[in-house]
Amino acid sequence: MNRTKALVMGSAALLVALAGIAYLVLAGGDELRYKTQSALRKSLAVTAAAELQARGLKLSAPLKCADLPGWTKQKLRASCTGTTTDKRDVRVLGSGERKTHKTYYTILVGGHPVVENVLCLGADCRRDKG
Repeated sequence: MNRTKALVMGSAALLVALAGIAYLVLAGGDELRYKTQSALRKSLAVTAAAELQARGLKLSAPLKCADLPGWTKQKLRASCTGTTTDKRDVRVLGSGERKTHKTYYTILVGGHPVVENVLCLGADCRRDKG
């Protein structure tokens, strides 16, 4: 193998390694974004409201959030409720699994899904994009 070929292969290997590291950093690695039930519950009202606003839906008052029955330290579960300015019911569901390191969110407005099983809401999504 000559020097040029070795230099090209080494550069390509370095680029692949850097891309892999960037993916892990941007994807969040092995950790849940919200490590406690309290953190998930508190963030859910803010991120869901931002998501609804980005979709042109306005809330008549801040969302009220609570823990869902059956949550554990391994399986985080919270929900929020509220009303839009045009009097439609809003229900937000958030969950996180320590075992899989996955978080999912669903927002229903007037009983219909606005988002279903998305990985992020509001500012959390913008943070994921860099």
